[in-house]
Amino acid sequence: MNTGRRRIAAILIGLATAIVIVAIAILPFMTPQWVAFEQERSQATLWTGFTTDQLRTATDSILADLVLGGDFIVQIDGRPVLNEREQAHMADVRTVFRGLWVLAIVSVIVLIAVSRRRERSATWRAVRGGALGLAVGVVILGAVALVAFDQLFEAFHEVFFPPGSFLFDPRTDRLVQLFPFQFWQETAIVVGIVIIAIALGVAWVAGKRAVRGLPDPATAQDLAPAAAPGR
Repeated sequence: MNTGRRRIAAILIGLATAIVIVAIAILPFMTPQWVAFEQERSQATLWTGFTTDQLRTATDSILADLVLGGDFIVQIDGRPVLNEREQAHMADVRTVFRGLWVLAIVSVIVLIAVSRRRERSATWRAVRGGALGLAVGVVILGAVALVAFDQLFEAFHEVFFPPGSFLFDPRTDRLVQLFPFQFWQETAIVVGIVIIAIALGVAWVAGKRAVRGLPDPATAQDLAPAAAPGR
């Protein structure tokens, strides 16, 4: 494999590694258990005026529609929890997550395919590079978020969602009352920590495997071309 192809392969392997790590890290935070814990911390019952049972009914239904598919028309006391704009935004959120899951599946396929390459050491080095690059990127984003979380959060939405579709009033819109600012801020912090921890673990394992994948010096010498006669 020439240098150009090796470089492209290393980039693809690194990107695939980073995508898989992010997808794995996010999964626990889409569970009702985490959402309930963080909603309690961010006092979602006070924001919404719902009882704890009503909050769980509304939130669990929204999560189910997000993960499994649905129309986000859950009702409490005969009234829709989310208005049409909020329902449309949640549909957009589901589309973004589906895109991530598709990328993660493709990335897993890529990693499985390259695991059969003869250049095992190069493959593991690329995995290590992708994991370390992700960890560094998350640390940088975390540092930015410490001083400008609002701006970073808004920039993320501007990239992935139609303009203005993600702007809601916490005084009147249930979606931001169900998931207050504190919910997203604390969840982002923990997700970032989990991503970094997984990435560093993957980088450590990949580094070990890369060393093991190097040709044995004695074997490399045996495979080297024989010296010319008389020399």
